[in-house]
Amino acid sequence: MDGKTLARLGAVVFVAIAVTATAIEMTRKDDRQNSPTTQMRSITERDPLDAELARCSGMGEAGPRDPSCLRAWAESRQRFLGKPAPATAPSGRATLFPNTPADTAPGSAAPTIQVEPAQPEAR
Repeated sequence: MDGKTLARLGAVVFVAIAVTATAIEMTRKDDRQNSPTTQMRSITERDPLDAELARCSGMGEAGPRDPSCLRAWAESRQRFLGKPAPATAPSGRATLFPNTPADTAPGSAAPTIQVEPAQPEAR
């Protein structure tokens, strides 16, 4: 047996082993617990917020314009950061500057604060 015939025989044996391993893998019953569709289904069944976030992520560019997606993302941020829901003032309205006197009418414009531009530092 010369070297060329031996190389061909080795290649045929290698291909036969690869085809056999592939056939065994394809006929084997998969563990369905680790499939992505099963994981997605179990996540959405546990938490409705996760179901809404999954729906919003599938919307593509329309997601950031959808009010329910905006609420879901805000709730997700609050859960992640561990912050409680924002509290409102006792009057039912949140005040922007709580330490300022409230002698102005609600419809009047608030005083503007002008910020001076930063001066370059001399070196």
